[in-house]
Amino acid sequence: MRAMILAAGLGTRLRPLTDDRPKALVEVAGQTLLEITLRRLRQFGVRDVIVNVHHFADLVVDFLKKHNSFGMRVEISREEILLDTGGGLKKAAWFFSDSDEPFILHNVDVISTIDFNGMVKAHRGSGALATLAVQLRETSRYLLFDEADQLCGRRAGPTGAAEMVRQARETTAMAFSGVHVISPRMLSLIEEHGVFSIITAYLKLAAVGERISAFRADEFYWRDLGRPENVRQAGLDVEQGIIQLER
Repeated sequence: MRAMILAAGLGTRLRPLTDDRPKALVEVAGQTLLEITLRRLRQFGVRDVIVNVHHFADLVVDFLKKHNSFGMRVEISREEILLDTGGGLKKAAWFFSDSDEPFILHNVDVISTIDFNGMVKAHRGSGALATLAVQLRETSRYLLFDEADQLCGRRAGPTGAAEMVRQARETTAMAFSGVHVISPRMLSLIEEHGVFSIITAYLKLAAVGERISAFRADEFYWRDLGRPENVRQAGLDVEQGIIQLER
């Protein structure tokens, strides 16, 4: 199975930790965020990964060379300008073009125990174009799912107006966790170009009847590592045994 790690962002929320390095090389408990993600993917059985880079890109390349890519095949997708999540995936689409197997798309700045096996099984069983790990927690941007756990809209904050792309009798507002399982055929259906969010593409595809499904991940540990205080807390979580890092 293959995967892509989204690691090209500037990491502005992580400053000063990212003043001299990309967010992918910020450390939690002695491991970089990139290493943590790669080891998690490897433990699941992924051996082929593409990583998009931009900010301090050469440091990421040197880090991978130094560690022999942690025993994996790791390709680099360089972005001269930041393409956002959707644009970054579309630029790297060639990496998945010769397979019809689903792949994992994973933000480098999240840490979790989300069950990749369970996600892939649910994805294959539902026939979805993409399956998104979501949780019932507070966030600034919610995705809305209908009673069949299919994406039907989004909402800004707990009280913002809903932007619906499909009709639904009832909706559940969920927080996206930055972990996706995607069928390669989706790549040919993305009509956006240049800089765009993958969520924009998901909403457009859902509007024309494609299945963008939720994978409920409430039972799993998850933490956003986009701020220094969150990185510190993740380190404490490791020290206290709340989460264990792969070795």
